[in-house]
Amino acid sequence: MKAIIVDDERLARVELRRLLADHPEVEIAGEARDGDEAIRVIAAVHPDLIFLDIQMPGMTGFELLERLAEVPRVIFTTGYDRYAIKAFEVNALDYLMKPIAPPRLAEALSRLRPAGSRRLDQIFVRDGERCWIVPLDDVFLMESEGNYTRLYFGAEKPLIRRSLSALEQQLDPTRFFRANRRQIVNLRSVEKTIAGVGGALVVTLRGGPEVEISRRAAARLREAISL
Repeated sequence: MKAIIVDDERLARVELRRLLADHPEVEIAGEARDGDEAIRVIAAVHPDLIFLDIQMPGMTGFELLERLAEVPRVIFTTGYDRYAIKAFEVNALDYLMKPIAPPRLAEALSRLRPAGSRRLDQIFVRDGERCWIVPLDDVFLMESEGNYTRLYFGAEKPLIRRSLSALEQQLDPTRFFRANRRQIVNLRSVEKTIAGVGGALVVTLRGGPEVEISRRAAARLREAISL
């Protein structure tokens, strides 16, 4: 599993490398001293995992995640325990306090799953002071609002700074369906369908609103969900 270390403190990076030497399943593919460098390293090596400091000059670890098109697994490493609640709110794999104890590192790594497809399977979302790393399985609807997309999951519906078209290119087409010009639905959330006007369909999403499927897309949807 490829990992990178993002931390503005050189000694912290050296120490984490030393600790990870006992975990040969983790290949350290790069390091970064700040968010801007991390973006370049991530684009070059496509890591499965980021060991991420939170408080760094230039941009925080949370701001870095917001700029990533694809969010790898994240283990936060920081000396500031006041960030712990927010870190777990974003569904990080784990949160390690510096200095990192070897048993805690081993515990965090034990939660890792093998790396799978490069398809987008989770996304970082920030709404004011709140933020999440959301598994796409939990998103039942995506809705275009200009150059932004509104995501619907649970009772939440925040905007992200990505267009629906750009997001669609990264989605698994067997799971997500372009219903019309403005909306993409999660096929696993489709609860029922009824005939609409002029050959269109109207689907009810589990936990969500009704969505009209354009006439052009209706035939594809029938095939996709075996209607």
